[in-house]
Amino acid sequence: MNYRGALRKMQVSLSQDGIAQYQLPLQVNCLLPVNSWLGKALSLSYQGQIYCIHCGRKTQKSFNQGYCFPCFRRLACCDQCIVRPELCHYFLGTCREPEWGKAHCFQPHVVYLANSSGLKVGITRQSELPTRWIDQGASQGLPILQTPSRHLAGIVEVILKRYVSDRTHWQRMLKTESPPLDLAAERARLLALCQKEIQAEAERLRAEVSELTSAETVTIRYPVLSYPGKVCALDLDRQPDVGGTLLGIKGQYLIFDRGVINIRKFAGYEVELRG
Repeated sequence: MNYRGALRKMQVSLSQDGIAQYQLPLQVNCLLPVNSWLGKALSLSYQGQIYCIHCGRKTQKSFNQGYCFPCFRRLACCDQCIVRPELCHYFLGTCREPEWGKAHCFQPHVVYLANSSGLKVGITRQSELPTRWIDQGASQGLPILQTPSRHLAGIVEVILKRYVSDRTHWQRMLKTESPPLDLAAERARLLALCQKEIQAEAERLRAEVSELTSAETVTIRYPVLSYPGKVCALDLDRQPDVGGTLLGIKGQYLIFDRGVINIRKFAGYEVELRG
């Protein structure tokens, strides 16, 4: 096979038997089935061009995983409050794109626990599960709370992360399967510690936080033949030709016998894919 196009984040889904499924949208109206490449030789050759994943203009440098600088400065999805939603400034009248904010930030969000490189807390739109967990390489996920907005979910996350990490250690995630955790027990522990403070914030914002006590843990398995003993990150800016035998896919990473590459990091990079 031989394909050429600008990289995009791999599209993910979860099969009925709990295995993460990956498709690479390298060309328009063409989704390449990455799972079927396991165990085969595969190479990515950077062609020296980067195209903004929003407007399509050619750019010398990628910002925020695929945007040109004007889009990075203009788009609400690139604002600081996307990474730190507790800093939402919509009600100050300074949102970069108010209509986008209404459509994306003022929708039901969940606060969740996941097991990626260990226990972590995170937030996402309700409609983005289990996609968010797969993108993070989590082997387990459990929604624990629901809020009416991203802003309130971010405030709740700040409260909870005093007791549990909000980060994934990507090298550890790529080296092994995480031992299973009792996420329901962790939910009970954390809510007992933080329930009063969470309720106080909800009352301050005149909003409701719902406990998702009936939610069950989702278990995710990844298409991995073997994990690397040492994680070596491949970088298209330093090494334009990368690849090898594809040993696995986890998170947004392709795991080769010669190293790993974060596909999302190089969104917008034009590559030739050969296999």
